[in-house]
Amino acid sequence: MGEVTPRPNNLREVKRLGSEGDVTCILITGANGFVGSACVTEARARGIEVIALYRRAPLAKWANDPGIYPLQADLSDPAITAPLQNATAKAQSVIHAAAHLGGDAASHAQDTLRGTQTLLDAMAGGGTRLVLVSSIAVYDTMQIVPGAALDETAPLDDPDHPRDAYAGAKLRQEQMCRASGLPLWILRPGAVWGPGRTWNGLLGLWAAKLHVQINSGGELPLTHVTHTAWALVEAAMRAPQGTAALNVLDDDRPTRARFLRAHRRMSGWPRLTLPIPYNVWMALVHLLKPLSSRLPGLLQEPVARARLLPLTWPNTALRSTLGGEDTDTFEGMLARTLGDNSP
Repeated sequence: MGEVTPRPNNLREVKRLGSEGDVTCILITGANGFVGSACVTEARARGIEVIALYRRAPLAKWANDPGIYPLQADLSDPAITAPLQNATAKAQSVIHAAAHLGGDAASHAQDTLRGTQTLLDAMAGGGTRLVLVSSIAVYDTMQIVPGAALDETAPLDDPDHPRDAYAGAKLRQEQMCRASGLPLWILRPGAVWGPGRTWNGLLGLWAAKLHVQINSGGELPLTHVTHTAWALVEAAMRAPQGTAALNVLDDDRPTRARFLRAHRRMSGWPRLTLPIPYNVWMALVHLLKPLSSRLPGLLQEPVARARLLPLTWPNTALRSTLGGEDTDTFEGMLARTLGDNSP
């Protein structure tokens, strides 16, 4: 069952509305996760009260902030619907960041999909708007040609035959939220990076201490966690017109080679790199296709194309809809995150 952590100002005292249209309180699920905790920080920086829903121990830094109301609950447990209804009734917006991030289909079914249904059941019949944290993983890059600009008009993957469990869960999650009839934003972040998470699966693979860099020459679809949180909270502040789906990407999107140069210069890592051209790698993938079901993801064509296909990733719709801009260049953001160790 959900339980509100006692506070000098407890959850019952959160006011639902200021003047019409004001957002004074946001409920954030997955609030102790990488994206969710950044959203808590962003909302509080704007003076917005937060109901921070978490499954395990909350972040210690919340303890002394009277504008954060911790709510411990497991969204996969339908028994929390009643306390969740109370929480969603006190917020004008919900940012739904809770989800399973791995590749296990059973965990996605429970944590991502059942958890989303529990939230939607609690929100049913109310006017609270929903901001879903989806992913660019929903796009079907098997239908995209190399060198294309992938934006919100790109085809989506087939939820009945997705390339992997994560993409399938995100596609189903979007379907569920659309069918709810709630005022809905769907935000699709790229590879979210930031403190403690500067590396990602779009950069190649590791063979012991050797980094195999599959250099496609396209942009890395990165979004810094602070930029991601800004976009999510900004959407939560606004009423969507219909169902708005937006890709969330940094303005300054480096190539893989540029990323690697900057990361090595600032951190000294990775020390050993073997660059392989994209076309050479895909030739290997095609050669091994009869064995693909038993091979790692980057040796399966749908996964390899989704992660490595040379593309550009415009964020035009994001900027025209929500505004905003990067707070620094890619190198500047990386230096803030890692500490610039260059001479």
